[in-house]
Amino acid sequence: MTTPKETIRLAAVGDIHCTRRSQGALEGVFAQIAQVADVLLLCGDLTDYGLPEEARILARELSPAARIPIVGVLGNHDYESGKADEVCRILSDVGLLMLDGTTCEFHGVGFAGVKGFAGGFGKAMLQSWGEGPIKAFVHEAVEEVLKLESALAKLRTAHRVALLHYSPIEATVVGERRELFPFLGTSRFEDCLNQHSVTLVFHGHAHQGSLEGRTSAGIPVYNVAMPLLLRTSGAKLAFRLTDLTIGGDDSEENDESVEPQD
Repeated sequence: MTTPKETIRLAAVGDIHCTRRSQGALEGVFAQIAQVADVLLLCGDLTDYGLPEEARILARELSPAARIPIVGVLGNHDYESGKADEVCRILSDVGLLMLDGTTCEFHGVGFAGVKGFAGGFGKAMLQSWGEGPIKAFVHEAVEEVLKLESALAKLRTAHRVALLHYSPIEATVVGERRELFPFLGTSRFEDCLNQHSVTLVFHGHAHQGSLEGRTSAGIPVYNVAMPLLLRTSGAKLAFRLTDLTIGGDDSEENDESVEPQD
């Protein structure tokens, strides 16, 4: 926990997909983030194949940002090799706070995070009916929602920020092929976010999606997948900066995509 500030600046990015060849490729962006942000948020797919070797490279690349809090969740790629626990341990050892139905607080703002899951949106959302594998698929999504709901309920801060990898709304996956929508997220999370009056939501996963949208209650949702930020900014690397102004029961957000300088 850190001392509350009148305004905090959040830097958010997901889908870094750190590989064995990423040594030296990411250090510059994290150094810049440390200069301009108060907290760094990482929205999953931190590694490309979920390998410990990739996590160790990312841990070294993150070192310039170690002077500010770093909070993250895992993505589907981080589970690929069945070593997600080891990936978490490696990143946690260098100070990255990995959330999985858990919370933390910095500068008077609470953060809760889960990976999330797929399942589709609105009337097209997959329902728990029929074959066992379908029910198991839906159950996984429901379990992720319950983890996030439990985490948000524990926060006592006036302002709460949610981190996911999968999208909780359809608006931020628009731009992807429609047949992929069911695999990019699920609106099962939307009611949870609305009920807990979350201030901001960040996610990744939809590389060809849209930068932002809102829940039905008007909560801003930002897609910070690095490939999307790269495509829309034209930069070599990109992240989103969001200023969260704390004042009474109200907050103001001033957000932008940033093109890190060489």
